Amino acid sequence: MMTIEECRDFYAREIKFAANLTTPGLVEAFAKVPREKFLGPGPWHIGSAEGRAMSVAGLGQLSYVTVDDPRDVYHNVVISLDRAKDINNGQPGSLGGWIDALALKPGERAYHLGCGVGYYTAIMAEAVGPSGGAVALELQPDLAARAKENLTEYTNVTVVAGDGAAFDPGECDAIFVNCGVTHPQTKWLERLREGGRLVVPFTMAVNETIGQGVMTKIVRSNGNYATELVSPVGIYSGKSMRDAALEPHMLKGLTTGGLLKLKSVRLDAHEAGETCVVHAREACLSLAEAK
Repeated sequence: MMTIEECRDFYAREIKFAANLTTPGLVEAFAKVPREKFLGPGPWHIGSAEGRAMSVAGLGQLSYVTVDDPRDVYHNVVISLDRAKDINNGQPGSLGGWIDALALKPGERAYHLGCGVGYYTAIMAEAVGPSGGAVALELQPDLAARAKENLTEYTNVTVVAGDGAAFDPGECDAIFVNCGVTHPQTKWLERLREGGRLVVPFTMAVNETIGQGVMTKIVRSNGNYATELVSPVGIYSGKSMRDAALEPHMLKGLTTGGLLKLKSVRLDAHEAGETCVVHAREACLSLAEAK
């Protein structure tokens, strides 16, 4: 029978290929961070990402397999944190790919908005190393409290309970937004250092809690913001970071493919035109190349 250390190592290699990880140190981070510590005491309830997607679409009820051996949590699966509230730990293959898109480097400062209980924040903290740091924000006070306790050993991580629309993370090299929004907050863009990366999901609302759309990477260079597609995404919505008036534009952007072809985020004042996919007051998701 495999030891738990062997299970973690196998799991990390599984995530490496599931998410095509390329960031140095990220595979080692998945092998090192004890996932079960962040889940709370067992038994644990495991569900498939495919089953989750089906249930969100109203095509069935997500079923769980109950396990009590911590070695069983080391698979590319979602694990329930609160079944009553339908909150889970996320699928490592998806979260790993999004974190990989940040291209974290030792010594950098990262911001994780929507950190849950802190598991993926720990992965990010391992990637930036002790010479770097991270700030983690969670809206729900109970989850933030769990994250703070879970991350006690990481002296380079600060956990805050608060709303992502109001919180100022300070200057960052990388920002990971782990909830669906209709537009980027200008604060995120302004707080990126030169060469800084923002990974954020632009989504349309499917129901009151879940949205579907595209995970997008934004890179700051000489005051401009170039974008590239990371992956499709289904994710919890960040309600305070959504504009209801933009929902029809998000739907159109997805159905016409405009959101899949974004080239830049524009902050300059301009009239809505044919290159504007989602023209918000603060920022415009655009098909125009970043200048």
